[in-house]
Amino acid sequence: MGRRRLASPLPQRHGLDAARLRLPDEGPWVTVLEHLVERLPRVEPGRVERMLVEGRIVGVDGPVAVDAPFVPGMFVWFHRDLPVEVEVPFPLRVVHRDEDIVVVDKPHFLASIPRGKHILQTALVRARRELGLAQLSPAHRLDRVTAGLLMFVVRPELRGRYQVLFRDRLVRKEYAAVAPVDPGLVLPRVVRSRIEKERGVIQAAEVAGEVNAETLVELVGVRGGLGLYRLSPATGRTHQLRLHMASLGVPIVHDDFYPVLTERPLDDFSRPLQLLARVLEFRDPVSGVERRFESGLSLSEWGAVG
Repeated sequence: MGRRRLASPLPQRHGLDAARLRLPDEGPWVTVLEHLVERLPRVEPGRVERMLVEGRIVGVDGPVAVDAPFVPGMFVWFHRDLPVEVEVPFPLRVVHRDEDIVVVDKPHFLASIPRGKHILQTALVRARRELGLAQLSPAHRLDRVTAGLLMFVVRPELRGRYQVLFRDRLVRKEYAAVAPVDPGLVLPRVVRSRIEKERGVIQAAEVAGEVNAETLVELVGVRGGLGLYRLSPATGRTHQLRLHMASLGVPIVHDDFYPVLTERPLDDFSRPLQLLARVLEFRDPVSGVERRFESGLSLSEWGAVG
């Protein structure tokens, strides 16, 4: 068995855990300050020093002094400064809650988990704060611009069992999308391709090679030149549904990534991507019960999709 992870001496702040760093086993630094200034290049050196002076960087025995010597293998914890964020003015609605899991309807424009410019304005942080569940963790993720069902795990010891469901494709997922109708497009059909996404590149791409992405595409309604599509992915590649719809010549309405990348300000909520994670269905790994959850959200270009 592995060693138990050290508990943070700092409580959560705004629903966020403190960052933890382990100092290297060797190095040229004389003090902890010297190492942290080099280790945290995005933080102004004077800011690191002030955090130490204010007692905001702590070790297992308490605050680390500004002149504390570098100790190989030492652990330190601190709360990062938060970015200025645009508030996402849509609620996070609870679809289901029990002692093991929480399922929410994530609105468009709300990121799933803290990352980059999105920290407090994320579904995970909001759910932790609004439900009073400090140890809540994600079982999977949705794109920031995709709305719909998102599942969290209440207890850390169960997280792996629910994440495995998604990793091993044991969850049946169904999405609703609004896109143009092409009378010449034969549906239903299964779209298969290879999707790759390079680190640091916003868009993913379909490339030659072994298939790693598969989506069943069905047209379930037509209204004024637009169609309501049911998308059933067998895999979960980055931007898979958006790429597959674009490759069919019917890109999802208000998709700013495919087929053409369009930059849009983070405070522009006027054109939500018409994509909704509508159904999650699986056998619960803890209780053994068959679970099915349905989103209560609608798509602005269509209305109710149930």
